[in-house]
Amino acid sequence: MHLQIRIALLCYNNPMIDFSQMLTRLVVAMVLGAIIGLEREHVGKEVGIRTAMTVSAGAALFSIAGLMLPYIVATSADNLSEVIARNGGFLNVIANIVVGIGFLGAGIIIKNEDRVHGLTSAAIVWLTAAVGVLAGIGLIEFATAATLIVVTMLYVLRKLNVAEKVRGTVSKSG
Repeated sequence: MHLQIRIALLCYNNPMIDFSQMLTRLVVAMVLGAIIGLEREHVGKEVGIRTAMTVSAGAALFSIAGLMLPYIVATSADNLSEVIARNGGFLNVIANIVVGIGFLGAGIIIKNEDRVHGLTSAAIVWLTAAVGVLAGIGLIEFATAATLIVVTMLYVLRKLNVAEKVRGTVSKSG
């Protein structure tokens, strides 16, 4: 059995999620996006609360849609496994979030003379989409932990002035 089919069967073996679960996953994605966006907005970066919430919510919505498609397409519970086995494309909905976010992130990055601006903001958009996917597929604890770890990392690295120290070392040696 192909790996994609095994993954699909694991994801879809559980009964269809109900509306309240979908709504919970969406709200969690938005809250976690807001936490990431708040950190960025606090330091005056391009990606703020509204952007991060929207990216995370959109990723969660696409993920939930991808999880629900087999249930919508299958004519009965008896042929659900067959629907999944014959069309693993439902998982591609989630995979294509990465592609779409790549275009969004590319629009944030600007190169001026010898420096690149917006790279961290673009990476944050990408990460925020990943958090939204995690929340959307129901890995809420992992999404929460990832959010807290990344926001803490950004805060600590900024307080330690790591970027400035690295740039200073490169300037002196260059």
